[in-house]
This record gives sequence, structure tokens and C-alpha cells, in this order.
Amino acid sequence: MSTAQGARARARTEITAAIKDEARRQLAAEGAAKLSLRAVARELGMVSSALYRYFPSRDDLLTALIIDAYDSVGEAAEAANAEASGAEPLARWTAVCEAVRGWALAHPHEYALIYGSPVPGYIAPRTTVPAASRVGLVLIGILRDAHEQHGLAGPPLPAELRGEAERMTADLTPGLPPEVGAALVAAWAQLFGLVGFELFGQFNRVVEDREPFFRHAVVRLAQGIGLGT
Repeated sequence: MSTAQGARARARTEITAAIKDEARRQLAAEGAAKLSLRAVARELGMVSSALYRYFPSRDDLLTALIIDAYDSVGEAAEAANAEASGAEPLARWTAVCEAVRGWALAHPHEYALIYGSPVPGYIAPRTTVPAASRVGLVLIGILRDAHEQHGLAGPPLPAELRGEAERMTADLTPGLPPEVGAALVAAWAQLFGLVGFELFGQFNRVVEDREPFFRHAVVRLAQGIGLGT
């Protein structure tokens, strides 16, 4: 790469980062539904046509922000799992869940973008899936290790759910018992429900000491899958 090409690449990277930063500021102030490329361009002192060379549409910019947010919370989960790598699976599970909560509390608007209300008119493309899968893959990895070490047996399945549980397990957690696969999907949903309730105010005047409550709750979720029992 020539010196001129390197300088252009650096400038493009810097401008892309500035666009995203301003878009995140607008998310915090106005919400995702009101994100506007023209407003972002105006705040950055750019003409709209110049910004379209970086993000052809609002949805392209939203997609970039969504992928960044998923990657960021995924990195937090992966780092927590790596730091607890020598611990028992239940301790690793708890550390990862607490890292997700910590990230959400530090990045409430990004959390709302990926786990809050859908943005009207926006349909996330499949390019968001790898980043969106990162937290789930960490949790699945913990369960795989636990199953290899001790064996896992989730709660019994009613007959009418077995077919769906087997399908989910084949798609998401191949090699694990369908009882565990179904329990994991439920626990994954409840994890983000706990975080969302805290972040969006549903725990106000209900749960005051939230950190130990959260820790207790995610341990109970793990136990429902067969970890630590």
C-alpha cells in the first residue's frame, strides 16, 4: 500500500469512527427510531452526500452500530470467561452473566439498541448474526465443558415439547441433551430479561440491592440447566 493509500485508509477509518460516535450520541439523546443521516452529517459539518459514501442509508448505519454493540458485549463475555478459565463451570457461567450485566449498565443505549424495542421499519440483515451469537456461544461452551466433565441432565421435557427441543438442540447445541438445549434457551432469554428489567426501570421500588439479587438469579438459572447441582 502506498503512502497516499495508507493516508486515505486512515482518514476513512477516522471519519467512519466519528460518524458512529455521533450516531451513538444521537441514540442516547433521541433513540434509534429518530436516527437521521442528515442530522449526523450536520453535527459533523459534512454534507449529506459525503456521509452517504460511508453509509448509504440509515439502515446501513444502524447495522454497523448493532454489530459494534453485539461485538462489544460479546468481547466482555469472552473476557470474563477467559479470566475464570480455571474455575468450575458454574463460576464461569456466573462471571459471564455478571460481565453482560456490567456491560449493559455501562452502555445502556447500545444495550437498548440490540435488546430493546425493535426499530420501526428496520430489519436486521444476516450480517449481524455472528456478532449477535457471541454471548450465546460462550454460554454454550461452558455447558459443553460441564457436560464433558460431569454430564448434564436438564429438567424433564413434556412430550409436546420434545420435538421442538430436539430441533433447537440440533441447531444450537449439537451434542448436548435436548433437555439441556431447551433449558439453555430459556435461561438465555431470562438472563437478558433480568438485565433489561434493571436497565429499563422495572425493578424500581422492587429490587434495591440488585447485584446480589442478580447473582442469585443467574445461579438459579444455571442450576435449572444442571450446572452446580
